[in-house]
Amino acid sequence: MRIDLHTHSTASDGTDTPAELVRNAAAAGLDVVALTDHDTTRGYAEAVAALPDGLTLVTGAELSCRIDGISMHMLAYLFDPEEPALLAERELVRDDRVPRAQGMVAKLNGLGVPVTWEQVLRIAGDGSVGRPHVASALVELGVVPTVSDAFTEDWLADGGRAYVAKHETDPFEAIRLVKAAGGVTVFAHPAASKRGRTVPESAIAELAAAGLDGIEVDHMDHDPDTRARLRGLAKELGLLPTGSSDYHGSRKTCVLGEYTTDPEVYGEITRRATGAFPVPGTGGA
Repeated sequence: MRIDLHTHSTASDGTDTPAELVRNAAAAGLDVVALTDHDTTRGYAEAVAALPDGLTLVTGAELSCRIDGISMHMLAYLFDPEEPALLAERELVRDDRVPRAQGMVAKLNGLGVPVTWEQVLRIAGDGSVGRPHVASALVELGVVPTVSDAFTEDWLADGGRAYVAKHETDPFEAIRLVKAAGGVTVFAHPAASKRGRTVPESAIAELAAAGLDGIEVDHMDHDPDTRARLRGLAKELGLLPTGSSDYHGSRKTCVLGEYTTDPEVYGEITRRATGAFPVPGTGGA
């Protein structure tokens, strides 16, 4: 089985619609794909309706969190999307995205970059507006060559010249909320140092003690030595090691199935989940 547990659609900051994403996942030879848009579940219905035969969909979300001043992302799988407390927290995070992005546009204008709010909205389309959309605007203007190059201290990285903070969930609270909604939690790309400061291993141990289920080990932002270190940490802390592409369509260079999750780990994730269950494809729309 080929299992990719971290992808994004136009419901947040990917460039594939949810329907295109599941069709592309099947074409890439995946057996299981997780839809994990940022702080939203809006893509679920379209993805399920288009799900090809032979592909299983895992519903999820990537939750924006912050611990000790460090931004981090928490992948949440197979939770009840209508559970009131988790839904309210996701909406709080999403509602703060617009003023935050507007603030980044204002800072960029102050730095002499002629980005406009209308440009960012056009790029975001129906998705939840976020930093990648502002980064794409910088690429369009020729300020940086790629989206990844916008996530530096010169521009949009944490603490960067055009950075603006937003509401982010305490990760211990995120674990509690996801568990209460019947879901499973995995710390996304925990050692992606290119994105800014990373969470120390001591804090990961505290999260594990609080009920964190796993950490994303195999990821494009982790080199081989880092992956080996994280695999050892996962074993030490009793965490499930996952692997994923973090696919964003054409917005990033990663491809579907670039990194995958071991079937036994996937089986344990589904065993622990009680809020929702994987959806088998029946041919799609």
